[in-house]
Amino acid sequence: MDSIQGASPGPLLRRLGPVSLVSLLTTLVLLFGFQGEAILAQPLVIAVLAVPILIQVYFNAGLAYWFSRCFGVAWCVAAPAALIGASNFFELAVAAAISLSGLQSGAALATVVGVLVEVPVMLSVVTIVKRTRTWYERPVSAARS
Repeated sequence: MDSIQGASPGPLLRRLGPVSLVSLLTTLVLLFGFQGEAILAQPLVIAVLAVPILIQVYFNAGLAYWFSRCFGVAWCVAAPAALIGASNFFELAVAAAISLSGLQSGAALATVVGVLVEVPVMLSVVTIVKRTRTWYERPVSAARS
């Protein structure tokens, strides 16, 4: 990464890493706080919303990661591509649902469930992609044997 006027972004990024994780977790807690009662009162509805999201994220991430490997894409590109391909951009959906339908609406509930499911699933995809780096970087013909 190019430095701006000789300053390296490394120290700033190291400081922001924990802050961004805490911010993400705080957002999840607040979302759950606003919709927690509805989530707990309707477990079947939540499952109907959550299960397809879970399947879709793992399927799309796995497919993108596997295709990237088949086409010889470098791991440093394939890993974020798998995450971007699997993301549903629920953060934007939450903002739109709340502004258009209100905080207590079904639309807001659906998008909140999406975020509550997607965030931990995406974090698990990051873990999987990091742990499979050696497999990914092996030649495709060697991996088949």
